[in-house]
Amino acid sequence: MPIKVQRDLPARSILEDENIFVMDDDRSIHQDIRPLKIGILNLMPLKEDTELQLLRELSNTPLQIDITFVIVESHISQNVSANHLNRFYQVWSDIKDQRFDGFIITGAPVENLEFEEVDYWDELKEIFEWTKKNVTSTVHLCWGAQAGLYYHYGIRKHPLERKLFGIFPQKLLHRKDPLVRGFDDIFYAPASRYTQNSSSDIHSCPEIKVLAEGDESGVYLCTAENGRFVFVMGHPEYDRMTLDREYRRDRDKGLDTAVPVNYYPGDDPEAMPHLQWRSHANNLYTNWLNYYVYQLTPYDIG
Repeated sequence: MPIKVQRDLPARSILEDENIFVMDDDRSIHQDIRPLKIGILNLMPLKEDTELQLLRELSNTPLQIDITFVIVESHISQNVSANHLNRFYQVWSDIKDQRFDGFIITGAPVENLEFEEVDYWDELKEIFEWTKKNVTSTVHLCWGAQAGLYYHYGIRKHPLERKLFGIFPQKLLHRKDPLVRGFDDIFYAPASRYTQNSSSDIHSCPEIKVLAEGDESGVYLCTAENGRFVFVMGHPEYDRMTLDREYRRDRDKGLDTAVPVNYYPGDDPEAMPHLQWRSHANNLYTNWLNYYVYQLTPYDIG
């Protein structure tokens, strides 16, 4: 898939080294097709890592994608330069009069707060409401999924006794749904969180269809509004070393974080982690772009 990004985005050179097709405005205007317009509301603190991870996942179909990175105005990011944000991001108020084929709302490290305690919650509620009429399909990731379930359906999150941290098996429940086409009966997905939605609360909501669930990690993947909303209770976009960096960061802070489950061979943090989730992550984003964005969005997005 050709991904259209700004020429000087730092992630671009890494993607090109990985043989991922990236184009800029000069080349895209000479292609006689309409690219899919995808917005990414990046709430993660390490924004450049998240940019790279998500762009990798969006690179696996023949569709051309025009990426817009978005940030909230009601929170000042501390872990990325103002120059990077000014060059590569737009605030939501600048794009709220536009329409998008697809939109991704990332997780955020604020899960131990009540939603109403998050400093940008009021703005995020406006964004959730905006997606109902201005986006063909929206993917909500991890805390973004918890927040979306709470806003749209009143489903609350609950604290866990211990951080859910590692690679967890998920059981496929609805094989015929296009979003999970090509998935194995059991597949693996990364998780890193201190809170969780009750599986019974989600299953009992008539508007929600649960597609995959883990015995230990709970509901992993569900949809609503015929695919207009997709909720992913984890981080399929994580690369091989993301959990390793999180583990070492937690230990350096003196936190009693256990070794990530099913991650290091022999649970040895000095061993190279196994990459067990990439194919299903690629499949998830490819299916979403194809079946819930490209096949459903109008040619005239306006």
